[in-house]
Formats: sequence, structure tokens, C-alpha cells
Amino acid sequence: MLTFLIVACRCGFHLRLQFSDHMVFTIPFSKLSLNDLPEAGGKNASLGEMLSRLTGAGVRVPDGFAVTASAYRFFLASNQLEDKLRNVLSNLDTEHLSNLPAVAKVCRELIASASMPEQLRAAIATAYNTLSQNSASFSVAVRSSATAEDLPTASFAGQHDSFLNISGAEAVIEACHRCYVSLFNDRAIKYRIDNGFDHLHVALSCGVQKMVRADSGAAGVAFTLDPESGFRDVVYITGAWGLGENVVQGAVTPDEWIVFKPTLRKGFDAIVKKRVGAKEKTMVYADSPGNSTKNLDTTPENRNRFVLSNSEVHQLAAWCDAIEVHYGQPMDVEWAKDGEEGKIYIVQARPETVKSRTAGNVAKTFLLKEKGEELCRGIAVGKSIVSGNARIVRSLNDAARLEKGDIIVADITNPDWNALLKKAVCIVTNKGGRTSHASIVARELGIPAVVGTGNATTAIQDGQLITVSCAEAEVGKVYNGKLEWTETSVTLNNIPETRTASMFILANPDRAFELSFYPNKGVGLLRMEFIINNTIAVHPMALVKFEQLPDGDDKAAIASLTSQYPDKKNYFIEKLSRSVAQVAAAFYPNDVIVRMSDFKTNEYASLLGGKFFEPEEENPMIGFRGASRYYNERYREGFRLECEAMKAVREKMGMTNIKLMIPFCRTVEEGKKVVQLMEEFGLKRGDNGLEIYVMVEIPSNVLLAEEFAKVFDGFSIGSNDLTQLTLGIDRDSNIISNIFSERNPAAMWMFATAIQKAKAAGVKIGLCGQAPSDYPEFARFLVNEGIDSISFNPDAMLKGIENIYEAEKQLIS
Repeated sequence: MLTFLIVACRCGFHLRLQFSDHMVFTIPFSKLSLNDLPEAGGKNASLGEMLSRLTGAGVRVPDGFAVTASAYRFFLASNQLEDKLRNVLSNLDTEHLSNLPAVAKVCRELIASASMPEQLRAAIATAYNTLSQNSASFSVAVRSSATAEDLPTASFAGQHDSFLNISGAEAVIEACHRCYVSLFNDRAIKYRIDNGFDHLHVALSCGVQKMVRADSGAAGVAFTLDPESGFRDVVYITGAWGLGENVVQGAVTPDEWIVFKPTLRKGFDAIVKKRVGAKEKTMVYADSPGNSTKNLDTTPENRNRFVLSNSEVHQLAAWCDAIEVHYGQPMDVEWAKDGEEGKIYIVQARPETVKSRTAGNVAKTFLLKEKGEELCRGIAVGKSIVSGNARIVRSLNDAARLEKGDIIVADITNPDWNALLKKAVCIVTNKGGRTSHASIVARELGIPAVVGTGNATTAIQDGQLITVSCAEAEVGKVYNGKLEWTETSVTLNNIPETRTASMFILANPDRAFELSFYPNKGVGLLRMEFIINNTIAVHPMALVKFEQLPDGDDKAAIASLTSQYPDKKNYFIEKLSRSVAQVAAAFYPNDVIVRMSDFKTNEYASLLGGKFFEPEEENPMIGFRGASRYYNERYREGFRLECEAMKAVREKMGMTNIKLMIPFCRTVEEGKKVVQLMEEFGLKRGDNGLEIYVMVEIPSNVLLAEEFAKVFDGFSIGSNDLTQLTLGIDRDSNIISNIFSERNPAAMWMFATAIQKAKAAGVKIGLCGQAPSDYPEFARFLVNEGIDSISFNPDAMLKGIENIYEAEKQLIS
């Protein structure tokens, strides 16, 4: 039984605990729930909650027990430590923390030199022997679980120590003692100050959990939202070989997957993105005394293959989704795969406390106005741009050299650096992924980071003035010197609704989740060729006829890129389908209209292997492009790959919000050929709601719109091409560029006629182009003509909506 006494002291009154012989020092996880957070701490209460409430949903959690917060208080009381600790802490400089290391060291020495009471030792030994079934070789993880940790108002994790691969009752008792010591780490003391917790009112529970043999398997971290944008409909998973500390600490660049929850729940292939990481190190158990783990170089074979199969990713994502549903909020989950059993376990789950509270309210856009010398690049964390002096930091010994406003450049960061990181405006690291310590802290501090550069500490000089840009999709770049940039900020909640649908023109899938928070009705034009160029990089026919390619640099590069694909064609199909699916997921269930590839011959030739399949043309702009390619024997099998990828997105991945669009279709007969060919390749109009649109970008499309409407389900005006072909102008010509204008009366007649004919035929019609955002009168013209949708580039979307809104207001009045 636990009772309380009011005790007088110099600083007033405080509670002192009095203990009876019936104190509960250990509780099995199976007996814990979230209601036990005061006794078990955040980690242990959550483990118990999952073990008792989520096993029915298939979630697998390793068994264990908690050494209670009461046990910790009993330890303090038995050694008469409370007053001693409070006296030491009273001398702490809480404003500048100038003496934090000295004060923390004295506190740790007090804890370390105290003895574990016999009652507590016996309770821990009994619980361990029960868990291990009296096997002295049974290994466990001993983790700290503070009673104020992992709460929505206290998000920092990793403040206290954990110990892995602990065997034997004595070793477990010693590990618990060391967990108590870690409650007074420098970082833990600062953490409590930052979050307003009294040092002596925070107790520590120790979690003793069956060790998952991830040393011969894999481990990682998952978020039940996108950690960059805060997009809620995905599970983001990272993983590496061996124990999970390398992923958490950012010591490796892990594999990553993004899984779309709505289609996951329906049983589809829901992986919308996957990327193999370098996984430079593999953490395993150490045999030497005093060291529980060691880091080994990962074998080349393991570096180049994923740590989880697709089915395992789906299983893990489903568990994470179930955990989120149970807790009613986005979660940060740690997982491990036992290499001996081949089973995946959830070893920790806590609330995600950064993006779940901030995403989607304000859109900030950063744009570099100039380009400089690129020093290095890596994974972007955040979307902003900063400039400052680089400071190479290798340890806390470098703290004195860091000034407020500097950019920290390091191999990796760790929780001991949290005070140091608050001075920085940015973090750049050699190693790590989106779930590394550097990434998590950067998000919490609201600063950008570039992680996993590989060479930042050698490419950047100490004291060098640099600019870091995370505004270029998911690639973060570090430039020499101070570059100029612009920043705009818009509150998205204030954007008005319009009758005319505002849609995006997109080329980069990695921006899709971020852009989904803008007011929009989907994507009016997703440019497939940009995905092929940036993600695939190989000419489709070079994959179809890989074995026939002549030996040389191109064939070697293609072999390297496709090394995981015995059938080279599957490389194209998978890369393209997942990239398109990422956009479809971001805007689901709104329409995403995917334009089939529209490279010109000179652009196709620049792809790997392209020079072997492309003719040389005098005028590629009006040459072998668009629909004419698809049924031609030169490209027919390449078009088959495009169709197979789109079929996979719609049927295997469940993204039926995908519509397809044919570019540069010169004749009605050509349109019929392409639609028939698509049916032959498994994409039949009307099946599973499939709609096929056509671009209106050639005068013949307008003149024969009634006939094209019998072949296709909708139109999208490509204002640039239709204007240049109406006026007979090469829009890329500097000499006559002053004549090019979508507002030319001839071009506007074409637009108006196309809209009128589409309306008469009962098919939808939209327009893709810059003019409606640049010129309010052009937006007014389109609205007055009754266009269904207008698609904008992301940087023009908000201005475009404003122009549409004003035009609709005038139309009503």
C-alpha cells in the first residue's frame, strides 16, 4: 500500500512517499493499459495496451513486464536520495544551463552509487524468471519509460537510455539501475525544463521486454502519416538490417515505403512508393563484455535489396493502421523482424506530435531566385530555404563554437545534442533518413534539414557561408554562398469555393501530398514523361529489347538500374505505376488525369538507350510524337508498357480515380486506333469506370470536335500547343516570341469553339495553362464560356482560384 506524508523543508512543503510490504514493483505487460501510464510510463502502458487490446487484430507485441514508477520511488526513498537530488538541482542555472553538465553528473553519481533495495531486486528477478521460464540465457531489452514521456505535450523521445540483449536476472537488475541513472542525463534534465516538469515528480518505469532477434533480421520506424507534409492517408515505413538503433539514430540511410490506407483496407497492392536505402551498417549483438551491440559493414548484397517483402510491408502497414485507429490519433511506431522466426513485432508505439498538429493550415512557398555551386545533396526534411555559416560538429566538445543562426553539419546527430540543435537554423548530415534523430528534431524545431548526403562533412568547409534549399521536392541541396530566394505564405482556410473546378498540372509525384492541402478538385494533367525522365531514366524500347542493345555505357547503366528486375520491362511498369499511384493517393477520390507520354523524338533520344530507337527529325515539335507513336511499330511495345503500368494502378492498386489522356491526336481515325490498342492492352473504355480523354491542341481537334467526342470521354485544351499551331508559331523561338499569345483573337476563337462543341456533345472540357492565372480577363473569358475545369501549375494555383472566383462573381452579378 502507498501512503503520503506532508514533510516540511527549507523550500516549503512536499510529498514524501511511505511504503508498505505490499508494494507492487512489477506488472506484466498483459495486465497494463493506457490507464496505467502513471505507474508504467508512456512506453510500457502503450505496450500493454497493444498486447491486451490489439492481438485480435493480428498485431504482434513481444511479451514482458514493467518495473513500476513506485519501484523507482521506493529506490529513491530507500537510499534517501530525494532531498539530496533536490538540493543539487536547486543550484542549476535554468536560464542559460551553464552548469548543466556538472549538476547532471552529480545527480547521476548519486543514483549510480545507491544500492538496489533487496525487495526490489527480488521482485525484478522473480518477474524475469517467470518471463524467461527460468532460462538464464533468455535475452531481453530493458527500456526506460518515464511517466511524462510520449505525451502530446512532450514529444521528444530518446531522452533516457535503453539496453539491449540483456540476459540473466542480475544483468536485468543492473540495467534497470542504469535506466534510473539515465533519468538525469543532461538531455533528460533539459527536456523536463523545456516541457515544464518537476524533476522529482517525474518517475521512471523500466520496460523489460523479450528481445526480438532483429540482429539477424531487420528493424525500423513507421509513422501513420507522411512525416513531411502531414498527409494522413498513408503509412510511412523505414527499415534497415539489424537492430533498429541505426534507423532511430540516423546512422544509416534506410529503405522506405509509403502505403495508402484506403486501398490497403480494401486488399489492394497499396504501396505507392518504395525506395531502397544504402543501409551502410548492420547493428548486431556483441560478444565482448560491457558492449551489448556492435556495428558491422552491411554486405553489398544486403545493401542493394529491401529488408521487407511487399507482403510484409502490407502486414506491417495494416498493423500500424489498426494501432492508429485504436489510439484515435497518428502514431510513431517502432518495429522489428526476428531473423530466426521470420516474424515481425511491434516493439513500441507513441503518439506523433508534430505534423499531426500543424499540417494543412498555412501554405508557405519558397523559391530560389538564382542557382549557385552545388556542394552536396540528400533527402530534404521540410520545404524551406535558409542561409548561414556552416559549423562542422563532431561531438558536444564543438558546442562552444556554435553560434545562433549557424547551420550544423555532422555525420549524424544524437539526443545529447538537443540543446545544441536549438541554436541552429538547419541541420545537414552525412547519414540518416526521414525517421532519423536529425529529421525528427528538425521537424520539432521547425527548421529544415538535409540528411543522408554521404559527404557533407567533407564537401562543406567549417565556417563556410552556405544556402540550404529543401524547396525542390524531396531532394535537399546545399549551395555555396548566400543565394536569394522568395517566401510567400497563404492561409488555406480562407480560399473561396468556385463552381469551375480548379485542378493541378503536376510533373513531380513527390510534391503531391504537400499540394493535396491546397483547395483543389484533383489533377487535370499529370505529365507522364516527366516521371519517365526523372524516375525511370530509360527509354521503354531499350527495356523491351535490352538483350539486343549493343554493349556500352548505356547498356551497363540500364543493367545497373534494373538489377533487381530479371524482366527489365517490369522495372518500367513498377516505377511508373507507383509514381502515378502516389499522385492518385494524394488526391483520392478526386480525378487524376494522366497524360500518356508526350516526349518529342529528341527528348526520347536523351533517355538511356534512346538513341538506338529514335529517328532524327528537323522539327520534332510537329513530328513523331503523341498518338502517332503509340500504334507505330517503332514504339508500340513501349506504349504497351505504359498501358500495363496504368492498368496496374487502376486494377492491382485500386486507384480508379485515374483517368487517361491521349496527347497530340491528329485525326479521328488515329484516335480510334489508339483507343482500340489500349483495349487490346487491357484498358477498355468504361471497364471499372475508365474514361479516356484527348488533348485539344491541334486545330483539327477543334474543327472535328463533334467526331472526337464520339471516340473520347472528355477534352482538355492544351493552350500552348493550340495557340502555336493556330498562329503558326514555334513558341520556343526567341525571334517571334512576342507574337505568341493565348489572348490572340484566333486562339480565343479556338478555345471558345472547343468549349461550345464539348458542351453540345455532353462531354467535359478543361484547360491546362498559365494564362488564366496571369491574366484575370482570360480566366473571365473561360468562365463565361462555361469551361468545366482549369488546371494550374502549383505556383499559380492560388492566384488562378482568385481569378476564377472574381470572374464567377461578375458572371452572377
